[in-house]
Amino acid sequence: MKAGNFNGLPELLAPAGDFERLKAAIQFGANAVYLAGKEFGMRAASPNFGPEELAFAVKYAHDQNVRVYLTCNNVMSNADFSLLPDFLRAVRDSGVDALILTDLGVLSLAKRIVPDLEIHISTQAGVMNWATAEAFYQLGAKRVVLARELKLEEIAEIRAKVPKDLELEVFVHGSMCVSFSGRCLLSEYFTGRSANRGDCAQPCRWNYALMEQTRPGEYLPVEEDHGGTYILNSRDLCLIKSIPELIHAGVDSLKIEGRAKSAYYAAVTTNAYRCALDWYSRNPGEKLPAWIPEELNKISHREYSSGFFLGGTPGQIYENGGYVRGWEIIAVCTGMRDGFAVLSQRNRFFRGDRAEVLEPGIPPDTVSLTEIFEEDGTPLECANHAEMCVLLRTERQISAGAVFRKKIKG
Repeated sequence: MKAGNFNGLPELLAPAGDFERLKAAIQFGANAVYLAGKEFGMRAASPNFGPEELAFAVKYAHDQNVRVYLTCNNVMSNADFSLLPDFLRAVRDSGVDALILTDLGVLSLAKRIVPDLEIHISTQAGVMNWATAEAFYQLGAKRVVLARELKLEEIAEIRAKVPKDLELEVFVHGSMCVSFSGRCLLSEYFTGRSANRGDCAQPCRWNYALMEQTRPGEYLPVEEDHGGTYILNSRDLCLIKSIPELIHAGVDSLKIEGRAKSAYYAAVTTNAYRCALDWYSRNPGEKLPAWIPEELNKISHREYSSGFFLGGTPGQIYENGGYVRGWEIIAVCTGMRDGFAVLSQRNRFFRGDRAEVLEPGIPPDTVSLTEIFEEDGTPLECANHAEMCVLLRTERQISAGAVFRKKIKG
């Protein structure tokens, strides 16, 4: 399956930090997923995949006609190159469709050891122009993931000047770095955890103040606010309303950031962008239905921006370093049984709560949790045990994998 050949639409590429997130992304409409092994993958906070888990995940995805790309995009040390040959062979044997690389040495090694594996160049490589994109193509890359600092017209110019069979991938959603395409030293400087080796502590989200050298311990606010400022805390990226422009610019793959985020995040973001892509395909020139972009306000996120895409900058959130959290997942449906929806609990909920049910491809629907029971039929007042089985009496059919969520009070 070639990217960008889904009834004329770009590929929708979703993050998968573990198997639960991979399943959610696939169920809610991803054409491809990207993930990592236990080493070299730029997201050490994710569970990631061991060799057996990776082989199982790839088979599961391929059975659903979904491609799998594996990240091997750390900034590598000398010591890493003694481990990489066996790692690359294991990756090849798992059946993944492509490697996402940054390091030229790893690219050269991969072309020798696993020559049949497709090569994608990571956003960490900072591809900002057509000449660099074409240079990677000449070195054997099938795809480049463009730097997030590019504007729309720059993306279109790259498309016009590089070979037609070089695929272009663009981030459309998720966290932004205040540094250039993730090349940041703050985390290692403050904590010893290298952002360039997948272990970022996100110090750009911390609260900072000034201190004058001769007055230690006396903190001066960077702004007039007495609480200091989060001067490095970039807004999140959201380009769901710019999909027609991205398609017109010739982008082959739309990428959602977030391998360290939850299965709920993977489900909601993938579903929103899947619905948007399909809507624009069926209704060219028409406005996106309000419920689709509104879905992206129902995940944990920072304030949104269009990044650099429209010619501006993401900007920072100066007031706080936290997320906007208005909703939480409470359960996932595992199937139907004799007039009951069988739910696997994720967060506490009570008899009488009202919940939204999100299923792939359709607007969310509200249900009442009035009749909930334990698996043996005992009435429940509160589902408060992690992943406990809860039976919900309901007249409607609810698909396996459907997400139940409710508003957070406060």
